[in-house]
Amino acid sequence: MFSLPLVVWPTSAAQAAPAATASVQIEGVGLDDSHKKDIAMQLVSSAENSSLDWKAQYEYIEDIGDGRGYTAGIIGFCSGTGDMLDLVKHYTDLKPGNVLAKYLPALRKVNGSASHAGLGTPFVKDWATAAKDPAFQQAQNDERDRVYFNPAVGQAKADGLRALGQFAYYDAVVMHGPGSGSDSFGGIRAAAMKKARTPAQGGDEATYIKAFLEARKVVMKKEEAHSDTSRVDTEQTVFLDAGNFDLNPPLRWKVYGDSYSIAS
Repeated sequence: MFSLPLVVWPTSAAQAAPAATASVQIEGVGLDDSHKKDIAMQLVSSAENSSLDWKAQYEYIEDIGDGRGYTAGIIGFCSGTGDMLDLVKHYTDLKPGNVLAKYLPALRKVNGSASHAGLGTPFVKDWATAAKDPAFQQAQNDERDRVYFNPAVGQAKADGLRALGQFAYYDAVVMHGPGSGSDSFGGIRAAAMKKARTPAQGGDEATYIKAFLEARKVVMKKEEAHSDTSRVDTEQTVFLDAGNFDLNPPLRWKVYGDSYSIAS
């Protein structure tokens, strides 16, 4: 559920993350391991939805008043930023004539705005209906991976980061969006690299991750909706301070004052 100025974000893996600086061999299981990926989704959901049950979020949809129209689904696809349009297009490729396909013209028109024109209550109801369709769930998974997860994890691996650093990148892309602007993931990474070298550049992993998290907090504090930095302070920093670079359970953390744990 990223919050950035209303633009259409890049949607290819090549556009979504800056070019890798080097190739390194990383020990440990990466975030793209199925179990680690599920952990990552639970961690994100604890911050985005106050729940570890991320699969319950396929049907989520509301206008949170951030100027980006509807925010919906497992990653916060927005009607005003283009990724919801791409999602429904992909769903329609998978299942022509689906219940959301008729909204494609409206989604094209509202892209780049907070407008609900042509959407409204019927769209919200049809979203809930679609959320029960395995094809729509697959479409959400596919777009999450294509636009957010795969580029973030790929860049983190290229930077020599293990699962914790890969998650730090992914969570930042979820909130701030891909791209190279100063308040996007690329800008945060660039700011961090001015303070510390990545492991791929011969730097210390903990020092670099700390620099990345600090750079992210600067961006978070620019926007009221994200000014509470607990998802960094009492989640990711807790794992970093414990030296848990592989994100191995048991994991215990807090977000916005609520406590969560993953036992295994």
